[in-house]
Amino acid sequence: MPDSSTYRRVALTNQIMELLDSWGANGQQTIALLGLPEDMRARKLERYRQNEAFPENETINEHLEHLVGIADALRTSYPRNIEMCSIWLKKPHRRFSGQSPMSVMINKGLDGLVQVRSHLDCSFAWSLNRK
Repeated sequence: MPDSSTYRRVALTNQIMELLDSWGANGQQTIALLGLPEDMRARKLERYRQNEAFPENETINEHLEHLVGIADALRTSYPRNIEMCSIWLKKPHRRFSGQSPMSVMINKGLDGLVQVRSHLDCSFAWSLNRK
């Protein structure tokens, strides 16, 4: 019988998959955003929608932490219109040299996630600068 940490991991997996779907990420983009192996086929993502938890590894956990932080910051920025989160992620932004935040996260991997999160979450950015 699975323990409570397994249930929490499955719940997190389901929430992240719903989040990425709401952002309009396709299969390959989802793989990149999650830090999954690049050679993974997009059709294998379906298992994460069917109550299988993401693998437990440091890279994926870091990606998940930043995705949750970005989602929280976007909800704070757009509390009355959740659709604006997806719109903001897809629009070119001067802070990212005219690229969309979504492109930055996909193309730059973990560094891109940190860049976007730092832009959205001043307390996160502040904690990075204190190290």
